[in-house]
Amino acid sequence: MMNIYRKYINLLRYYKDVACDGLITKLLVLHYRSYGIIIGKGVKFFGIARFSIKNKGRLHIGDNCRFRSRSNSNPIGLHHSCMISVLNDEASIWIGDNCGFSGVSIIAEKCIEIGDNFLCGANVTIADTDFHRGDFRSGQPKKIIIKDNVWLGMNSLILKGVTIGENSLIGANSVVTKDIPPNVIAAGIPCKVLKKL
Repeated sequence: MMNIYRKYINLLRYYKDVACDGLITKLLVLHYRSYGIIIGKGVKFFGIARFSIKNKGRLHIGDNCRFRSRSNSNPIGLHHSCMISVLNDEASIWIGDNCGFSGVSIIAEKCIEIGDNFLCGANVTIADTDFHRGDFRSGQPKKIIIKDNVWLGMNSLILKGVTIGENSLIGANSVVTKDIPPNVIAAGIPCKVLKKL
């Protein structure tokens, strides 16, 4: 059965027609659920998203989430498809309800939790790891928590160990290295609070 899903997904992989998105969504949901990924109701895919789950790693996607992976599915343009990776058996990614992603990269070696009503601008990266575990300069992975109603501006980078509070907005091209409190606008490299909402 898996080969049938792969066959049709490969046929549709480079098809840019919006009319194809409904079929892509149905095939991807069936394909990913067969690997134990929990996908809620009303999830939609615009183009082919790429999910990579290591053995017993866990990925939960809530209801009514949107994944934009076609280069023309976002007016800014996307560098690549949505890519979500769970790197080991103990790692997990939890995505709440009503979230939107455009060409995002989410990489978990430990745990990433994203709340409800989360919006993610084009080409954002969220990673709880430095990736090079064997290198003495690389630290241990640390959990990332992004609370409800957060909006990340395009090209933002969210690094390990960070918590972003409810209702906060992170400006475009920001690098978040420390916790951001709730109800603020923050931006910059490194990201700092600019004003309260």
